[in-house]
Amino acid sequence: MSSKVSKLVSAYRQHLTVPWQGGLAAIQRVIFAVYDKADELRLRANVEEFELATHQAGKQWLLLDVTNAFPEWMASQEYREAYFEFPEDLAGYQAGELTEFVADLTTKLKARIGAETGSDTVVALLGAGALFGLARVSSVVEGIKDAVQGRLLVFFPGEHHPENHTYRLLDARDGWDYLAVPLLAQD
Repeated sequence: MSSKVSKLVSAYRQHLTVPWQGGLAAIQRVIFAVYDKADELRLRANVEEFELATHQAGKQWLLLDVTNAFPEWMASQEYREAYFEFPEDLAGYQAGELTEFVADLTTKLKARIGAETGSDTVVALLGAGALFGLARVSSVVEGIKDAVQGRLLVFFPGEHHPENHTYRLLDARDGWDYLAVPLLAQD
């Protein structure tokens, strides 16, 4: 495991030692594990370390991988062949936000969360980078955060700027202001 990923696991493990307060607003239960986009494969190879830390803290774990969400959604579309010929015809496509895709994705994620979690569960969202150019991670988080009774851990390949709580996915797009708890690989 790379030192950056192991430091992120350590930061997560330390975060889990703090007792979970009840009655927090959904936004206060969201955690962003921020890492360098170059460490994506290392993080994926070691995601079980986060699961192990979760179980060691006496919590449950549910991993939701959205890496293939868009190709799966596109494959289910009746007019997918036409979309490939004329991608600009995708309904709802505005500024990197496929609203039909996001609505379908959040519906599916909420169904899994509701069926498989409780107040002691960490719901881990993996594959946020695969949403780049298709959906805003903030839209997906907003769409599912109320369904998570425990904590929502978002593996986030990008940057966090603490002075204004701004997150930038893949360091490539203007950031957005979000009040999630950031976890960083600290020295």
